[in-house]
Amino acid sequence: MIRFLFRLMATFSLAVAVIMAVLDATRTIAVSRLVLTPLGESWASVSPSTLEETQSFIVEKMHPLVWNPVMVFILGQPGFLVFGLLAFLLYAIGHKPERRIGRFVAER
Repeated sequence: MIRFLFRLMATFSLAVAVIMAVLDATRTIAVSRLVLTPLGESWASVSPSTLEETQSFIVEKMHPLVWNPVMVFILGQPGFLVFGLLAFLLYAIGHKPERRIGRFVAER
């Protein structure tokens, strides 16, 4: 059940990554130069209040160093890259390992 949830979250993350990549590709074609929209900019344009709430939560409940070097770096990266890596990590966590017992069994 837990593996299913990780794979489901990986699927949603991959869908968001593809949507963000298509938006960047469309903008790139429109202006005839490479456009990579940072995650922070995309998040601020969609829901600036949740970005501010997340920042205040991390600074108050965790530690200010988690926000400034870590989250600022992540929010500065292209959104499709962040969600693509998140999808890969979630899928790797939810991946069912291969059964090894049948690997060396002689075939008849």
